[in-house]
Formats: sequence, C-alpha cells, structure tokens
Amino acid sequence: MTSDHFTFSVTKTDGAARTGEIRMPRGVIRTPAFMPVGTAATVKAMYPDQVKALGADVVLGNTYHLMLRPGAERVARLGGLHAFMNWPYPILTDSGGFQVMSLANLRKIDEQGVTFQSHIDGSTHALTPERSIEIQGLLGSDIQMQLDECVKLPCPEEVAEKAMHLSLRWAERCRVAFGEQPGRAMFGIVQGGAVERLRVESARELVNLDLKGYAIGGLAVGEPQDVMLRMIETVEPHLPREKPRYLMGVGTPDDIVEAVRRGVDMFDCVMPTRAGRHGQAFTRHGRVNLRNAKHADDPTPLDPESKCTPANTYSKAYLHHLVRSNEILGMMLLTWNNLAYYQELMAGLRKAIQDGRLEDHIAEVKEGWAKGERDSGAEPAVHADNTAPVAGVE
Repeated sequence: MTSDHFTFSVTKTDGAARTGEIRMPRGVIRTPAFMPVGTAATVKAMYPDQVKALGADVVLGNTYHLMLRPGAERVARLGGLHAFMNWPYPILTDSGGFQVMSLANLRKIDEQGVTFQSHIDGSTHALTPERSIEIQGLLGSDIQMQLDECVKLPCPEEVAEKAMHLSLRWAERCRVAFGEQPGRAMFGIVQGGAVERLRVESARELVNLDLKGYAIGGLAVGEPQDVMLRMIETVEPHLPREKPRYLMGVGTPDDIVEAVRRGVDMFDCVMPTRAGRHGQAFTRHGRVNLRNAKHADDPTPLDPESKCTPANTYSKAYLHHLVRSNEILGMMLLTWNNLAYYQELMAGLRKAIQDGRLEDHIAEVKEGWAKGERDSGAEPAVHADNTAPVAGVE
C-alpha cells in the first residue's frame, strides 16, 4: 500500500541488519533494496517491465547525463522522467556531482558550485546545489540527492576534510532549495574519505539538518573492502535508526551482503548491467566469465535451478558464442540474468532478516560462491572498486 507521504519503517532487525519499507505515492521500496542504474533514462539492454518483473521497486537516474541530453526542461515538458521512460514506480536521481568530477573535460570547483565542460560536445555548464535540485525537480524524481564533492581514495586527509565541509555547506543549500515536497525526499551524503573523525562529523552535521534519509558516499572509489566496511561501521551509529541508509555505488554481491550485515538499506551499482554487456554472469555459484574458451563446448546452463530464463535455459556454449560474436542478444540475456541474481540476493537477505537467521543465510550464500569457485573455477564475488572513467554511469 502506497502513502501520500514519504515514510520509512523498520519491520525486523537481526543484529545491525534490518528489513523494512519506504512508502511514497509511486510505490513501496522493500529494504534492503538494490536499485538498477538507468543513467540516461534506461536500464541498458532491459525493457522497463522486465526490470519490474525481476523485483526492482526503484531505479536510479543521473542528473549530469539527463541535464546534458535530452535536457531537464525537455523531460519536464514531456511529462517528467516517469512518463518519459515508461517507469511509473519510484525513481532516485543522483545529484550529478560524481559524474562532473569523473567525466567532465574541464571543471572548476568553488563555493558556488561546479563549472564544467560537457564530455559530449564541450559546452560549458554550471551545476550549483540549487540547480542540481531544480533539475531533479524538473525530472520529477521521488528521491533526490544533495550535490556533494566526492574525492578519490586514497587522498590526503586535508583534501578529504575540505571536500567534506564543502559538501556540508552544499547540503544546507540543497535542503533550502528542496523545501517541502510532499511525497518526495531529499537525502544528504556523508563524506570524509577514509578518515573516521571526518565521517563522524559529516554524519552528525547532516543529521542536524533533519533530512528524510542519509547516504554514505565516496566509497568503492579505490579503497580496499575492509576500509569501506570500517567507514560503514564508523558512520552507522551516528545515523538515525528511523531513516533509510543508502550506500552509493556499491557494489559486488559480497559488498552488498557485508553492508546489509552492518545496517545499510539501499544500494545501486552499474556492476550487474555493465558486467552483463561484457560477458560476465553473476550466479549463486559465483561469477562466470562467458568469454573464457572453456565454455565453448559446455552444454549446461548457468544455473538449472534458477527461476531466471537466461540462467536455466541457454547453454554456456551458446552464451559464449553470443559474447564472442558481440551479439546484442548476449548482452540482453546476461544483463537479465545479472539483475535477476541481484534481486534474488536482496529478497533472500530480506527474508533471512525477517526470519532471524541472517548469519546462517550469509554463510550459505558464501559457501555457494566458494563451492562454485572450487568446482568450476567461477570467479569469487568479491569487492571491486568503481574507478573506471565512467564509474557509476551506464
């Protein structure tokens, strides 16, 4: 049942992990939730109804890309992002800041915001906290993110501190610009690099703004998994238990499992869709590289016990052929498989928390990955950073 307002409720906890629901006019988001990334108003290689049928309650759109093409004002004239991309359910938009830092050809950051040249045509644009919120409002997204400055890790402590304080000042300006929008929410973003005291200060100051939810940003940008998990553990006690927590841009199945264990409610990552377009399949037996020649004569499916058609119907030999031939169908099938696996992973975590057996469930999931690695040489579903030039972008 939807709500006229944005609400979040925790229904069950198991250690630090929790399961619950975000309710808003366009639908209910079951947490822990994985949000497929639809950077340019499309989850690549998927139909919108397929994405919903796999269990996704919300998708992510990107302010930077949509402001450049086709333009936020144009999307608004065409009825908003939901109508434009035929997705009537919740949409979260990121602020565009991360993509400005990683994609724009030339950029200048100051107190006012960011001035940059488009990576598409070199045109000059300005993105301020106010303009970021305005664009997200024109798009009509249900959850909007503050503009922040994200630094790559590792970085000097003084660089992380400067970016964190700038992000806090921008958060205040975003909050004012957002105002009151019934049924919608604006989330703040905790920054601070890999420095615990900075992360704590950022979290505490953001909580004082009394926002609808809080994200942990600036992770999976080059640091080892243990650093990422330590930052989550550092921040979690300082975030309100009654509000959702979103770990941005994360990650591998193992990253997600470990973050859920530590109390995170929401995730997004390009990994399942990008990997699918490059011949990688995520399964309960680990990650399978269909480019590998050993699959050329393998008549078995990825996983005969899976409910997902690409996993239980097509042989590895056929998928290998599609991948090596660069056929579009191969990208579609593996993307479908990967998003299905991620949604199955989230559903399993939600049920395990509800049943009070999360630790046993995680042990079973990880044993499945380990067994696949032992039996067939599948790659482990371990932490990987998103430091490619198009990190976080589909």
